[in-house]
Amino acid sequence: METTPTTSKPKPSWKERINQLTTTYGPVALVVYFGIFFLVWGAFAVAIRYFGFQPQGVAGEAGVWTMAYLATKLTQPARIAATFALTPLMAKVVGRRTPPAA
Repeated sequence: METTPTTSKPKPSWKERINQLTTTYGPVALVVYFGIFFLVWGAFAVAIRYFGFQPQGVAGEAGVWTMAYLATKLTQPARIAATFALTPLMAKVVGRRTPPAA
């Protein structure tokens, strides 16, 4: 009995996956990604203020937003994963259909 080797496609890179996501869902993917980004950034800014950092003046406010931005950048892998998970759901909600296969 002869077995034929199975040829499986290599897993696409992150860049290829992101390109496929934006090609398939268009602006919905970008809105989801940036929506998550600004939500997390704002939540970190509120949390930093709430947990004891009292900014004084413009420099203090800039410091809060800078710390919030750095904390948001640390969550980037999770935000990208959330974008992949939520974009198809949001596309269904807004009625954006995936284009037919060529």
